[in-house]
Amino acid sequence: MLMNARPQDALPAAHDRVYRGLRTRIMHGDIAPGQALTLRGIGAEYQVSMTPAREAVRRLAAEGALQMSSSGRVSTPELSNERIEELAALRALIEVELASRALPRAHIALIERLQSINATIGDRIAHHDAVGYIRTNLEFHRTLYLRAQAPAMLAMAETVWLQLGPTMRALYGRLQRKEPPHFHRLIIAALKAGDEPGLRLAVRSDVTQGLKMLAG
Repeated sequence: MLMNARPQDALPAAHDRVYRGLRTRIMHGDIAPGQALTLRGIGAEYQVSMTPAREAVRRLAAEGALQMSSSGRVSTPELSNERIEELAALRALIEVELASRALPRAHIALIERLQSINATIGDRIAHHDAVGYIRTNLEFHRTLYLRAQAPAMLAMAETVWLQLGPTMRALYGRLQRKEPPHFHRLIIAALKAGDEPGLRLAVRSDVTQGLKMLAG
């Protein structure tokens, strides 16, 4: 019985590995907006057959991270200004609430960790590493939001990040950053002071300011 089950178990494992790998690349802006992908290319990259590649793509399409045309063309979405504004509004709603819930659990070790991540963001900017910048920027936010102990809300935030990943890559090129985001320092200062209104304002400003510029 167990011997017969193993080949069947291999497909979900392969599909999940492709899904997680592609999901990470898209979320971190490693794939540009509108970039075309092929099932054959995905299969070759992850060394799987067409079936798990197709299942991974379908799952990501359901999350809004990829688009599939009737002809089978796969690409990352090119978001309209209206869609960018909608996702920015969602970030403001969800992430402000997550930060507020995290505040009572913002111990000194968390604050030191956020300061360390922010220093790494500065290093990624200095090296003109767009993907590294987006990855560490999201790590900054996720590290704070994990303290909210609200996994369903965090999962919603990550779905928004996933849909915005390629667009964030385009935004990075537009901003031409020279240093870590100003609002990160305000977030850390508000956490230190236990200032909930200041924290909510800093998070809202951080997650919407750049996207509003891109949609403008």
